[in-house]
Amino acid sequence: MTLALAPAGVAAAYRAADALPQAQSAPAGGFGAALARAVDQAVEVGRNADAATSRALTGEGSVTDVVLAVGRAELTLQTAVAVRDRVVAAYQDVMRMPI
Repeated sequence: MTLALAPAGVAAAYRAADALPQAQSAPAGGFGAALARAVDQAVEVGRNADAATSRALTGEGSVTDVVLAVGRAELTLQTAVAVRDRVVAAYQDVMRMPI
């Protein structure tokens, strides 16, 4: 399975990743904690898109802000779905292994 991204999508993903705070040391909690943080950040991106949409509807925000926020939310959702698909595929591969 290959994931094709448009150049604009790749650039947006890079800018979004570059804007995230960088960890100074190894995160505590392992994979589960990292996954929980990623899900929390994805939910926050969705909330920001909702807030930008609400501001635009009330006349306090611009359409450009809405388009950017919704684009970030869409890219985040696509990434989450791709990760989910990979995890499910890995689980299925493990379940097919002979004992």
